[in-house]
Amino acid sequence: MRHAHTADQIRSAEAALMATQPAGALMQQAAAGLAATCADFMDGVYGKRILVLVGAGNNGGDAMYAGARLARRGALVSAVLLADSVRPEALRAFRHAGCWVLDPPSDATALEGVELVIDGIVGIGGQPGLREPAARIVEQLSVPAVAVDAPSGIGVDTGEISGPHVKADLTVTFGTFKVGLLVDPAASAAGSVELIDIGLSPYLGEPAVEALEPADVRRKLPWPDRSAHKYSRGVVAIAAGSPQYTGAGLLVTSAAVAAGFAGMVRYDGASADLVRSALPEVVIGTGRAQAWVVGSGVGDGQGELVGRILAEGLPTVVDADGLTYLPARCVGPTVLTPHAGELARMLGAQREEVEARMLRAATAAARRWQSVVVLKGPRTVIAAPDGRVRVNCTGVAWLATAGAGDVLAGVIGTLLAAGLDCFDAASLGAWLHGTAAELASRAVGCDASGPITASSLVSSLPAAIRSVCR
Repeated sequence: MRHAHTADQIRSAEAALMATQPAGALMQQAAAGLAATCADFMDGVYGKRILVLVGAGNNGGDAMYAGARLARRGALVSAVLLADSVRPEALRAFRHAGCWVLDPPSDATALEGVELVIDGIVGIGGQPGLREPAARIVEQLSVPAVAVDAPSGIGVDTGEISGPHVKADLTVTFGTFKVGLLVDPAASAAGSVELIDIGLSPYLGEPAVEALEPADVRRKLPWPDRSAHKYSRGVVAIAAGSPQYTGAGLLVTSAAVAAGFAGMVRYDGASADLVRSALPEVVIGTGRAQAWVVGSGVGDGQGELVGRILAEGLPTVVDADGLTYLPARCVGPTVLTPHAGELARMLGAQREEVEARMLRAATAAARRWQSVVVLKGPRTVIAAPDGRVRVNCTGVAWLATAGAGDVLAGVIGTLLAAGLDCFDAASLGAWLHGTAAELASRAVGCDASGPITASSLVSSLPAAIRSVCR
């Protein structure tokens, strides 16, 4: 599991750790990890020009100590000091290693010939958006950048961006992930993230945000045992599709079948003939169920349907059109799966506001409807009403395709029927959905990835599950 903590949590943990160490030891440890990672990133640093952007905080100190280490490996290292006061002991070490200090440039001349920039401008206490002269220099960057702990100018605790910021190719972070390294839009500015262990873990509390990794998915999935039968494995019922959106019913149902964790899939919707002919294993009509999926492609005027299903009190996924008919507060265990536009409508906000504040929007909706909210996006945010948050880091850009949300709803529904709680079902469903997209995209045969359809996504679900099989 990737754990991300807030700036306050990290400061408290660092203070406790530093109380057990000689003065300056933690900064030297961080600098050693930063320098080694930069050297690996550049495939060696001898004779290469590196520019360090230095602010007033600990990140600036880390960056200068790392610069000194790189200079001793033969790099040509210079720095621009972007604060009136920087860490004096780090500056002495930097100069002693043969590095030199430049005045803040008025143009891009300081960047000429530079092969790597190390961003040590702002630490974890910084606010979104950089001020001058840092903002001007950052906007001129056209070479690879390595951020120290987090890209300067992002919202470290929120994942928000509201002004000039560093767009890093690599972020070297220490002790734990920062929230903004997992949550969009800030996560998109971090590039690849390398976590350096500095011994902070024993002093950190519960994470503010988590991200599942394959071992977590393997451990949490509801694998059937030898004594299982179809009813003990759970039945998921699906009310999706309409004469206008016949494919939605088939996609949700196909995904529930392909994911396979429920012992039976029922379909009760307008696409019954299509589902029956395509999926003979699906039972058509109502009957016993342990979970529902409702809303995908049902169209307008379906408030009574959504209300009736929610009134049953079974674990329910509400998707797409069904989100229009939510009560003021959901009483039973419920998973809501909006994209940014749908959540904006639900909250009375603009889509751009939701996309700029993914974490804030998802957690607000989870509290308001007392439901798990799956805010779909490049990095889907899963928020529970009790404050827990996970971010899904699987998937590809090609996943933005018609019907992909229907597939996700079906996967989450089958996990609910198999007995997972709403938070785990939603986060594991998002992980499998994104992994299936990666596999489907690679199967196209391109060098990296290629276009997928919702149907190819369904076909790749068994392989996604197989990738974490015990």
